[in-house]
Amino acid sequence: MKKITFAAFLLMILLLTACNANEESKANEAEQQQKESEGISVDKGLLNVEVTLPASFFEDGDIDAAIAEAKEEGIEVTKNENGSVTYKMSKAKHKEMMAEMEDSLLESIEELKNGEDFASIKDIQHNKKFTEFTLVVDKDAYENSFDGFAVFGLGLSGAMYQLFNGADPENYNVKIVVKDEATNEIINEVNYPKDLEDLETE
Repeated sequence: MKKITFAAFLLMILLLTACNANEESKANEAEQQQKESEGISVDKGLLNVEVTLPASFFEDGDIDAAIAEAKEEGIEVTKNENGSVTYKMSKAKHKEMMAEMEDSLLESIEELKNGEDFASIKDIQHNKKFTEFTLVVDKDAYENSFDGFAVFGLGLSGAMYQLFNGADPENYNVKIVVKDEATNEIINEVNYPKDLEDLETE
């Protein structure tokens, strides 16, 4: 079996479990501090980069397997008392990991555009930092299918890429616009994570 790279393995865990991670209420300062402790933390030092993943990211995954995979890649791993896991790596390793995540994202985008699972999607445009996506679709086919799930996947993938690259866990956004190929009409606009959080509270 072809070996799964560390970055691809992390991305797989994130995409499978992110929908299970619930945000705590911001009712008081203690809850706010708890929320901050449960976010992804990226600390870029002079020589090393530390990425901390919250315990919720491993609820449906094998944390020991993830740690073993990281150690095989030469990454230092620490289990924290709150259940989170901190990965410490060189800047070169972090750069390599981000490149692998970018390649995985680009490959997924090509599959969405050219595969048979989302037939209504004709093109996907994005900016370099994966903070904005535009889906060009056949409107009738899109509205009469479940192809909207592609929006959900792109939102999560773009968010994870930003967070691993050092975005503020309390202030990041992925904007996704769905546009009709024939008329350029904007069919839908989604912003992650805000719209996802709004759905969870309904």
